[in-house]
Amino acid sequence: MLPPLKPIPIKDRVSMLFLQYGQIDVVDGAFVLIDQTGVRTHIPVGSVACLMLEPGTRVTHAAVVLAARVGCLLIWVGEGGVRLYAAGQPGGARSDRLLYQAKLALDEELRLKVVRKMYAFRFQEEPPARRSVEQLRGIEGARVKKMYELLARQYGLTWKRRDYDAQSWGSGDLLNRCVSSATACLYGLCEAAILAAGYAPAVGFIHTGKPQSFVYDIADLFKFETVVPVAFKIAKTDPADPERMVRLACRDSFRQSHLLEKIIPTIEEVLAAGGVPVPEPEPDQIEPAIPNKETMGDAGHRG
Repeated sequence: MLPPLKPIPIKDRVSMLFLQYGQIDVVDGAFVLIDQTGVRTHIPVGSVACLMLEPGTRVTHAAVVLAARVGCLLIWVGEGGVRLYAAGQPGGARSDRLLYQAKLALDEELRLKVVRKMYAFRFQEEPPARRSVEQLRGIEGARVKKMYELLARQYGLTWKRRDYDAQSWGSGDLLNRCVSSATACLYGLCEAAILAAGYAPAVGFIHTGKPQSFVYDIADLFKFETVVPVAFKIAKTDPADPERMVRLACRDSFRQSHLLEKIIPTIEEVLAAGGVPVPEPEPDQIEPAIPNKETMGDAGHRG
C-alpha cells in the first residue's frame, strides 16, 4: 500500500507561475491550461505556491477545487502581473491564527510592539524609543525614499519618486513600471504564504484599511533585499519587454534567496514580539489533503 499523499510544504515549492490566454481545467486528473487550438499544458499545481492568472484566462470549478485542495493560491492579476484584482483561498485557514493576529492588531500596545519588531527586522537596528506607529511609519517612509535614491545612484538611473497610474500602465516611466512588476510578484508570494499559514491578508499593522494590508507589511520586510534591486537592474538594460524580464529575474531571485523558506518563520517571529502566547491548534483543525481523509460516497468518489 502506498502512503497517503500530503501537500508539499510551501518552502519546498516553486514560487509562482504566470498563466494567460487559455482555459484552466482538470482533464484526466491533471491540472492543465488549454489554449485556443486545444493544446494542453500541464501545470504541477501541487508544487507551486501561487498561480498568477493574467487577462485572457478562464478557470473552471474543478480547477479551483483542486488548487484549494493542494494548497495553491490562485491570484487574478492585470496584464504583466501589475495589478491584483482578487485572490482565492488555498485551504488550511486557521481560526486560531486569525484570532491571534487580530488580538495583536486591535490592541494598540501590542500592535506597537509588532511594528517595532518589523522596523528592527527591516533596518537591522532598534527603532527610536517612545514613538507611535504613525511616527515610525513616517521615519520608515523617509528611509525607504533614501534607499530608492541610493539604488538609482548605484545603477546610474534617474529616480524622481514612486509614481504610477494603475489605470494607465503605459504612462509610467520604465523604472516605475519595473518596480511595480517586481513588487506585484512579491505580493503574490507573500499572500500565498500568509494564507497557507492561516493568517488574514487584510489585518495589517503598519498598513491598514486595505484588503492586502498584512501582505504589504510582510513584503516590505524583504522588498529591498529581493525585488527592488532586480527592478533597477532590469531597468538599466532598457529591455523591449521589461515586465516579462522582471518576472523572470524575480523568480530567480526568490529561488536564490530561498525566500519561501523565510516568509512564514518571519511572520511568526514578528508576531511573537507582541508577547501573546501562540494558540495551540484545534484538535479538529482542517488541513489541505489529497485525497479526502474520509470518503463521501462509493469507491472513487472524491466528494
